[in-house]
Amino acid sequence: MPPTDQANASPDVPPALTPDALRRRCDPEALGFSSTEDLEPLGGFLGQSRALDALAFGTGIVRTGFNMFVLGTPGSGRHTAVRAYLGRLAADQETPDDWVYVNDFGSGGQKPNALRLPTGRGRDFRDRIKAAVEELTAALPAVFDSDEYRRRRRVIDEEFEEAQEQAFEALRKKAEAREIAVLRTPVGFALAPMKNGKVVEPDVFKAWDAKAREAAQASIAELQEDLRRVLEQVPRFDKARRERIRDLDREFAAIAVDQSLDEVREAFADLPEVSEHLDAVRADMVEQAGAIAQAAGESDVPQARRAEAPGFRRYMVNLIVAGGDGDEGAPVVHEDNPTLPNLVGRIEHLQQMGTLVTDFMMIKAGALHRANGGYLLLDARKVLTQPMAWEALKRALRSGCIVIESLAEHFSLVSTVSLEPEPIPFSAKVVLFGERYIYYLLCALDPEFEEIFKVAVDFDDDAALEGDTAQDFARLVAAIVKNEGLLPFDAASVARLVEYAGRLVDDTQRISVRLGPIADLAREADHWARAGAAPAVTAAHVIRAERERIRRLDRLRERARESVSREIRLIATDGEAVGQVNGLSVLQLGTYAFGSPTRITARVRLGTGKLIDIERETELGGPIHSKGVLILSGLLAARYALDWPVSLSASLVFEQSYGGVEGDSASTAELCALLSAIAEVPLRQDLALTGSVNQFGEVQAIGGVNEKIEGFFEVCSDRGLTGRQGVLIPQANVQHLMLRDDVVAACARGDFAVHAIGHVDEAMTLLTGLPAGARDAAGSFPQGSVNARVEARLIAMARRRQELGLRDRPETPKDRDGTT
Repeated sequence: MPPTDQANASPDVPPALTPDALRRRCDPEALGFSSTEDLEPLGGFLGQSRALDALAFGTGIVRTGFNMFVLGTPGSGRHTAVRAYLGRLAADQETPDDWVYVNDFGSGGQKPNALRLPTGRGRDFRDRIKAAVEELTAALPAVFDSDEYRRRRRVIDEEFEEAQEQAFEALRKKAEAREIAVLRTPVGFALAPMKNGKVVEPDVFKAWDAKAREAAQASIAELQEDLRRVLEQVPRFDKARRERIRDLDREFAAIAVDQSLDEVREAFADLPEVSEHLDAVRADMVEQAGAIAQAAGESDVPQARRAEAPGFRRYMVNLIVAGGDGDEGAPVVHEDNPTLPNLVGRIEHLQQMGTLVTDFMMIKAGALHRANGGYLLLDARKVLTQPMAWEALKRALRSGCIVIESLAEHFSLVSTVSLEPEPIPFSAKVVLFGERYIYYLLCALDPEFEEIFKVAVDFDDDAALEGDTAQDFARLVAAIVKNEGLLPFDAASVARLVEYAGRLVDDTQRISVRLGPIADLAREADHWARAGAAPAVTAAHVIRAERERIRRLDRLRERARESVSREIRLIATDGEAVGQVNGLSVLQLGTYAFGSPTRITARVRLGTGKLIDIERETELGGPIHSKGVLILSGLLAARYALDWPVSLSASLVFEQSYGGVEGDSASTAELCALLSAIAEVPLRQDLALTGSVNQFGEVQAIGGVNEKIEGFFEVCSDRGLTGRQGVLIPQANVQHLMLRDDVVAACARGDFAVHAIGHVDEAMTLLTGLPAGARDAAGSFPQGSVNARVEARLIAMARRRQELGLRDRPETPKDRDGTT
């Protein structure tokens, strides 16, 4: 270590932080209870006043486009909070109307009609129609088998048979008067000459004289025309007979149909649309009465299920949305798989004899139908990743109606004829759940998004630890205990959960309000308490749950520690070295993050002011890390040798780093390594350093401070704590310290230390044992100080460069190799 007496003054070295500053403790006695059994469970949600106010606004405003997007991270309790709030709100609202699809007899069944019925009456309408059809299938065959019907039909048949017979009889008499016979043959009717009342044989007829034959043939020709006219009357007679029979069928069928439908008509006389549909049903039933009776007579289906047969389905009612029967209030529908069919509904098909067939009874409701008049909850990511689902949802919200669409038709995957159901009016609040980046991406990339989702419900991940927050958190734990059926938690265990909630957000002044991780830890602590047959959960059970959770995930952390202890990764925890410092990084693997030290080195030589970031040159460094290194160039040029050009070439690198480097939290460590290499002052290797630096040398806050400290502590602990080891962190990060108990205990014993620094000079003072030095009134750094040595070396390099006559030029590969 260079002597310190060369410095004019020795600035104050930042003292180590006290144990109280390393972890915020929650006093169990301050919570004011002995067990969660003494607490009233929290009915609301902790620290979510902004989100709940936005939710109340979004549900209260009745205007187009004021649907809601719930922002927040998974596990923040968004779904639970929103569903509970909407459940309470919907229970006091009106139950929406029922919707049914019925056959459209005017379009041949291709465009089913949608009918709205008051709540609860859709099911009654369906059941009454089914009962009416079942009754009709039994009544019609009986009507057509009645004596009255048979008598009247026999009269019609006899009338037409008599009319036909009279026509033939008149022809026969006319023919006989001319001695011509009317003969019935297997292929029809024929005319032949007669003599003495007998048909003349062909051979005999040929023997007649010519005059007699010509007279007979003329008579036959004349009578042939009369026969043609009589035969032409036969189809007309038959058509008229069938029409009379159809009229008779309608007359008798109308009696049976009206008897079957009278109760339905009476029950729904107050609904004009239903009455209009029943008129169409009656007309079709009367028209198809004969076919219905025949199908009913031939069907081997039991009477109770005969209405479901294909010939009778056209009269059925497809109930797709039904309220009532315990479903009072507005619906709250959560669709977990928002595919296009699950959202807007679908039309199913059956394969019959190689052909796909369908009808209105195979229309199935989607989530939009079920949520109509209430609330629909969807996951934004899932909707966006399903083909056509996002566009269909926006169309429904813009147009205010639900149109059943098919992916197969969109992409022309099938050529079968499908249905075109009548759209159903849509009015519901849609609530999307998603991470914040999804919300901001939709705002930026979808111009329609902000028009239909105007209310952002932003759930906080943490809450300020002030006032009654700790007590409210305890009540939240009591609610979890009650809802999950867990063992009671004593005050010490709840206090430990409060500390855990602070650790989740790395903050001494705030706690996490993400219910997922907190509830999971409570469940795990309950497991260990039950395993030990404990009557209640204690702090020891919570601590064990924390440790066991880490142990399940820390295989890679143990391998990283082992690689250092076996000196596979070179990390020094004692001694000194020039241009070398221990930086700290955090590795995030799934839900688990841990810290690990990294050796950062710097080398300098004479050059043209080029600061080479080896990570960036090899494309292993991210843009933020590159920015941090460029800041170092600005700091050097603006702070040292102000009247001299920067005449060095320096390189910085993270040793044994092969997976890429991102972030600027190591820029202070890089600066210290660079200053050490320039000044040729060794740095302590028993200290590690983290922090971002700006162009004025101020050390700025970074993330993952707890994991970084613990990562270096573990390496030092594996090799044996000396009492000189420690970590330098930004002063701004002191409020984020929630260190593990073993780290706090080591610091309390004096075996380890955590120093808070606000400027790079403080870091250099701790790392070198020399004063960093500040410029005096004459603008000079104190002799022997680190900054004086840095400036002296830079001036020396600038002079040497002048002596060599070097010009500013880009470095060549030769330059990088150190040759000229």
